[in-house]
Amino acid sequence: MLKQIYKQGDDLNAFSAELKAAGKKIVFTNGVFDIIHRGHVEYLAEARSLGDVLVVGMNSDASVKIIKGDKRPVVPEENRSFVLANLKPVDHVVIFDEDNPYNIIKAILPNYLVKGADWAEDKIIGADIVKANGGEIKRITFVENNSSTNIIDRIIELYCK
Repeated sequence: MLKQIYKQGDDLNAFSAELKAAGKKIVFTNGVFDIIHRGHVEYLAEARSLGDVLVVGMNSDASVKIIKGDKRPVVPEENRSFVLANLKPVDHVVIFDEDNPYNIIKAILPNYLVKGADWAEDKIIGADIVKANGGEIKRITFVENNSSTNIIDRIIELYCK
């Protein structure tokens, strides 16, 4: 199956069913992925190692504005999704418009739902539906001091003062 960028509203149930029928273990994670950095790449590589197919839910521009404010994202969704889809660990990207990926997770029903270790399992959106369908929740340790916000702050410190 070729890497593909999906949007909310695409038939994700059929997409997931096709993968599962082929015996594939689906790993799902999500995020903004505004400015791709080492922390993202290490996190995605570790997530991918848990199964056969890594599906990344990516917040749309409208969704990012809801959760991060009007000045974000720095990089538009078309470019963020292109970069994500072309990273080695990523098999598919799904762009979603809500402030969380619950409906995407419900449609895909991944075998593994992955978030950063900074998330308590009971706070991970979609954990309930994944576990109810026999899936597992995995929490991955982040690379310290690697975030889009840190990069933006550093640029401001160096060039805007």
